[in-house]
Amino acid sequence: MLTVEELNNHIRNIPDFPIEGVVFKDITTLLTHPGALHDTVKHLEKACEEFEFDAIAAIESRGFIFGSVMAAIKGLPLVLIRKPGKLPGHTISEDYSLEYGTNTVEMHKNSLPAGSRVLIVDDLIATGGSAMAAVSLLRQDACTVAGAAFVVDLTFLGGESRLKENGIPYVKLIEVDSE
Repeated sequence: MLTVEELNNHIRNIPDFPIEGVVFKDITTLLTHPGALHDTVKHLEKACEEFEFDAIAAIESRGFIFGSVMAAIKGLPLVLIRKPGKLPGHTISEDYSLEYGTNTVEMHKNSLPAGSRVLIVDDLIATGGSAMAAVSLLRQDACTVAGAAFVVDLTFLGGESRLKENGIPYVKLIEVDSE
């Protein structure tokens, strides 16, 4: 099994994407390395052992990769947190800010039974905007957020503090302290 450090070595930096001044952490190079997806999910599962959850919510789009595999392995429901207009049923939505603009995410209303304990999964946390939007959506839908799990944490953008301020425990595999 690849170590977390070895997994980190398979993530490449793409400067000035999606806009000038942003250094994008590209996980596609991680995903094309044989076994790296499996190993990343195994590390996430281990890191999440302290959380009690009975469903997983994955944030579009790269969170779908890790969240869906975790849900399949554990035999748990998977809720998709998506960009507007992508879900066919009745949805609830939440606006949020990110390091280079604003966005909105949606989920199906009543995706899970009230009181469900949900783990949020995404590939990366930056400012915490999309993660906190997911928290808000789940809470609006009468769910409890058991925690959040990320492959990469861009610590210099402060997402961790937003989660902590809102009582959301979280884990990450890889910490990036600067661009």
